Amino acid sequence: MHAMNAMNGVTTTILGYPRIGPRRELKRATEDYWAGRIDADRLEETAASLRAGVWRELAQAGLDRVPSNTFSLYDQVLDTTILLGAVPARFWGFTGLDRYFAMARGADGVPPLEMTKWFDTNYHYLVPELGPETRFQLSFDKPLAEYREARALGMETRPVLVGPLSYLLLAKSTQPDFSTLDLLPDLLDVYAELLERLAGAGVTEVQFDEPALAADRSADELAALRRAYHTLGGLTARPRLLVATYFGEIGEALPILADSAVESIALDFVAGPGNLRTLASVGGLRHKTLVAGIVDGRNVWRTDIPGALSTLVSLLGLTDNLVVSTSCSLLHVPIDLSLETGLDEGLRDRLAFAKEKVAEVVLLGRALREGHQVVAGARAVPAPGVNEQVRARLAELGDGATRSPHAERLALQASSLGLPPLAGTTIGSFPQTPEVRRARADLRSGAIDEAAYEKLNRGEIDRVIALQEELGLDVLVHGEPERNDMVQYFAELLDGFAATEFGWVQSYGSRCVRPPILFGDVSRPEPMTLRWATYAQSLTGKPVKGMLTGPVTMLAWSFVRDDQPLAATARQVALALRDEVADLEAAGIRVIQVDEPALRELLPLRAADRDAYLAWAVGAFRLATGGAADTTQIHTHMCYSEFGEIIGAIGDLDADVTSVEAARSHLELLDDLREAGYRRGIGPGVYDIHSPRVPTVEEVERALRKAVTTVDPALLWVNPDCGLKTRGYEEVTASLANMMEAARRVRASLTP
Repeated sequence: MHAMNAMNGVTTTILGYPRIGPRRELKRATEDYWAGRIDADRLEETAASLRAGVWRELAQAGLDRVPSNTFSLYDQVLDTTILLGAVPARFWGFTGLDRYFAMARGADGVPPLEMTKWFDTNYHYLVPELGPETRFQLSFDKPLAEYREARALGMETRPVLVGPLSYLLLAKSTQPDFSTLDLLPDLLDVYAELLERLAGAGVTEVQFDEPALAADRSADELAALRRAYHTLGGLTARPRLLVATYFGEIGEALPILADSAVESIALDFVAGPGNLRTLASVGGLRHKTLVAGIVDGRNVWRTDIPGALSTLVSLLGLTDNLVVSTSCSLLHVPIDLSLETGLDEGLRDRLAFAKEKVAEVVLLGRALREGHQVVAGARAVPAPGVNEQVRARLAELGDGATRSPHAERLALQASSLGLPPLAGTTIGSFPQTPEVRRARADLRSGAIDEAAYEKLNRGEIDRVIALQEELGLDVLVHGEPERNDMVQYFAELLDGFAATEFGWVQSYGSRCVRPPILFGDVSRPEPMTLRWATYAQSLTGKPVKGMLTGPVTMLAWSFVRDDQPLAATARQVALALRDEVADLEAAGIRVIQVDEPALRELLPLRAADRDAYLAWAVGAFRLATGGAADTTQIHTHMCYSEFGEIIGAIGDLDADVTSVEAARSHLELLDDLREAGYRRGIGPGVYDIHSPRVPTVEEVERALRKAVTTVDPALLWVNPDCGLKTRGYEEVTASLANMMEAARRVRASLTP
């Protein structure tokens, strides 16, 4: 009888939805605002239209409960920082949107907030800066305003907030000896005030996102969790509370939440299948609502409906009220599969984007309420393609590493390349001008042929090489005018990947990416970068880097097949890259960069899982690069991550030079290097390319003088912190000129 009553009462929701618009309307409006082409009112009109469209779509799809306050002009953590009044003093001179975007991008000589990865995703958030000087106060009415906005359209919504524990743990302390958790009592006072205001406006339920609970948490952090939800749950004037955790297993935090006064708990049963076992171990959630994250919010494959129903039926016996939901916000997947008319039909039948995932949630709710017959005849999923030749080569290669120890290579490369101390380079890409983008579009549409496209790209490479020569850079790049994206470009040239046309996903702010879909065994039909690299090298006597994207990043920034271990897929990508390295080397390219910005990103949230991940991730990189000659200098690049946790793995990659994002974190990586005794080439990014401001010679010089106190100048490289494709030539030229002038000044001071 209990199970039948529970099935009749099953409802549906999602934890969040993409905010960029099906055709990236928010990106275009935001960038138009930054460029002065529209004013704040026009930007807000676009934002309001996108919000209204999402709420209507979700309600019309049949969801019982619709979230709000999942929209943001840039980032939800930045929104929370402004909501709480935790604005660092350097931004006090700005107001309104000027302050908001100054915190995100920097302005008028004021550096922005640091940016880093949102857990193990390719989304980036803006890191709060909190210290003993922080004074929280409710300073923004966005959650209430959006609730009222939806209500005026006839829809009741559930405002979504970053939870207090996750907010403090995601923040950066402004003082080394200060714990951000010390601010919890003051933070809870502001959240309590907000909950009271929301309740007074008619809000019946609020969602607190606590993804930090999917990672290992200390006793002090779990005690803070207990205090937070004892305090908030004990308020008399408040809406119902839903605490949502996702991206993994909740572990020891579940009993704490189960014992609290919160009414609902959301668990991820896709990334955290062990949550079912943990839930059973605490006796289920009696007298609470379980929001079951059963539809994958991070990958694009259709849900296994019978398997999902089986799990949901098991959960019916562990809760008095069940809500079918997505595993996390749908922020991490494209919006609408119906726009993709160019995909292979067999592959398309296996996919579900955000809109289709909402339909799956609704379908599963109906199946539980009305009986499983509503999903009878669900289409079978065909097996992906298998390439036996690739599998045989990988079995024969083993680890594929044949290079001599680094110390021996270092001497050979120093003699071969003849580079100065503090060698200057860039990360790879140069500005993607409207002309460059138009050339690619014209080639796709047939407006120009391959010969005309080649001529246009060669002209752009001519320009980039000449500019780098003029600026005095030491190792050059060809600028990548042929590349739409560092992953998509290679995916379109490798068998086993498919590209979408409208499958955009927000990475940060207005930056959107179009992750390819990795559906089968990977192989390389022909060289991918050779003609561009060799043409660029023919223009100069200085070394030009061959530019490749590493196997881990190819996986991390794609939607990956889920029918085999990631490690096996990574080795297939690595084999294709190994062949590309061999072709570049044979053509006379002496420096080859294999970018792995996602190495830290995929690090499992639980420490117990990390050694196994790092073993295959490092192994895949070494398979890709391990066949290079000792005289070939192998570079890699990483960005926007906390590197201290993987400094050992960075060394294990056996790259000769590693460039890393370090500008927004004020070269904190140097402390990790010093502690680890790192003795390889290192290029800590000396200026932030994600901000439009041009660094002065003096600030770059200060960064370099700080770096040479830790790093041997012969091993120190001078570079921006990331690629330059999103910037304009005017600021790039000025920034690189200042960077190289600073390098010359510091070099001169090193001369005996």
